[in-house]
Amino acid sequence: MKLSRYEQETIVNYNAGEQTAALYTRDKAVMRKLDTLVADFSETYKLTGQDEVSKTYSFPKSYVSYRKPRAVSTEQRERARQMMIAKNKAKRD
Repeated sequence: MKLSRYEQETIVNYNAGEQTAALYTRDKAVMRKLDTLVADFSETYKLTGQDEVSKTYSFPKSYVSYRKPRAVSTEQRERARQMMIAKNKAKRD
């Protein structure tokens, strides 16, 4: 079944009373990432349900992370730009 980009949702659900979070997804890229985590860390990440278009996983809610946006200075941005130019030039040579 082909889903539209809008229908490829991911929902993370947890509450203060439990130590686990549930993640429901219909996004194949997220499924691949979580399937890898389930395979590599089966004691931590669990596949708890699935159907033809979605999967549900559980894991410790402490693994849910909120981060500040990364601040990149003008100097860092210019260095990264120069590195990309050099990398692309090396590929062409």
